[in-house]
Amino acid sequence: MNGESNTRLSDLFGLAGWSKGELARLVNRQAAAMGHPQLATDTSRVRRWIDMGETPRDPVPRVLAALFTERLGRVVTIEDLGFVRNGRSGRRRAAGDPDNPDAVPWAPDRTAAVLTEFTGMDLMLNRRGLVGAGAALTAGSVLTGAMHDWLHSDPALPSDSARPSDALHAESAGYDLYEAAPIGSQEIEALEHSVEVFRAWDAARGGGLQRKAVVGQLNEVGGMLAYRHPDHLQRRLWGVAANLAVLAGWMSHDVGLEPTAQKYFVIATHAAREGGDRPRAGEALSRAARQMIHLGRPDEALDLMKLAKSGSGEENLPRTRAMLRTIEAWAQASMGHGQAMRRTLGEAEDLFVSDKGDVPPPSWMQMFNEADLHGMQALAYRTLAEREPAAAAIAQGHARTALELRDGGLQQRSKIFDYLSLASACFIADDPEQADRYARLALVSMGETSSHRTWDRLREMYRLTGRYAEYGKIADLREEIKLAMPKSPGKKLGKADI
Repeated sequence: MNGESNTRLSDLFGLAGWSKGELARLVNRQAAAMGHPQLATDTSRVRRWIDMGETPRDPVPRVLAALFTERLGRVVTIEDLGFVRNGRSGRRRAAGDPDNPDAVPWAPDRTAAVLTEFTGMDLMLNRRGLVGAGAALTAGSVLTGAMHDWLHSDPALPSDSARPSDALHAESAGYDLYEAAPIGSQEIEALEHSVEVFRAWDAARGGGLQRKAVVGQLNEVGGMLAYRHPDHLQRRLWGVAANLAVLAGWMSHDVGLEPTAQKYFVIATHAAREGGDRPRAGEALSRAARQMIHLGRPDEALDLMKLAKSGSGEENLPRTRAMLRTIEAWAQASMGHGQAMRRTLGEAEDLFVSDKGDVPPPSWMQMFNEADLHGMQALAYRTLAEREPAAAAIAQGHARTALELRDGGLQQRSKIFDYLSLASACFIADDPEQADRYARLALVSMGETSSHRTWDRLREMYRLTGRYAEYGKIADLREEIKLAMPKSPGKKLGKADI
């Protein structure tokens, strides 16, 4: 007890709308359901947690996390409640520090436990039909400041060099318990194959339909990581966890669960670093940066990209560095920094062509090919064209090249984005006839995907149709877009879009 109010718990308590007595009764009931019938909490104890900063003993933090998760309809972890977990090793800043509100980075042996807890609660929300809403994204600058030194250092070895038969005893949130047990190379190969299947599905159809399956698979892997395997197997298992966490984050972003997505990107960064794969950790952070740009926070995206590039180490292949440059360029375009954007895209092109292909790219980079390079260039130039209309013509050229290079239905969602970039660039370039054509091609394809991001991009394009609302074809297009837009959930077209 430190005598100071636990502001994080206090804020969540206010959102939940309980009285202190009601929360005490709920804790006792939930603890009994989780196998702790002896636990007895009263109003005065709840008051000490909130007003005096007292940290309750286990299992109360886990019980509270489960209660707040269900009440608020989004995942709430022990760190979110302002508590520091018992048994934690390694140095880290205190939870609730203003400079580190999300309590990252975690100590070396905490990643598997956080992963398992977070995915277990996410699955619980899925089962009960709740959505991740009402939470705030952590600022990119805060994540960068908290993780910079940690990402640039080597992973710490487990204390006392745990034997392969030692279980790490990862804490559980009380849901979907997994009995830690050893696995072999064949099981890991099967897991690695499942990642490829999920990744291909996501590229073709969007993240909505398979998100729960990916989260469930990641939860299982978190349980496997609670057992200390031989180093070569443990590294591969961390790699599977990193890949699944990136997919879970990208799929969550795809369906509008933004705070949940960000948490998965942070988990992926931790998992990749624990597995010794710095390039993978950098790519996971770049996903968080793309999310920030999409949400209109490009300055924070640039903060994350600086860390992604520097934290990736010297192992990054030229093609991977090219991909990182395109994201940085999109952020610069969003801020209207045209000269910097052009310079960064030039670096991306040089890096891409310098990749001789003599070293096979990692599995997570195989989706970034020449079509994606042009697609990202189209997006950057189309974004800049809002401020510099002359950039629209260049955006059109890159979008057309990307579409020519796309591989059938394997990248259906990317094709939709290319159509929307091309249509938007045509509207900006005062070519409504061509814009109408490509907008309709996008509309035809969108019904086959489950991606909220495509609808967000469609809204951006719809806004550009306003100046042509009196044209017959465009008036019809606007009506078709209104009819095609999801009725719920998500945003509806409003006056700001017109």
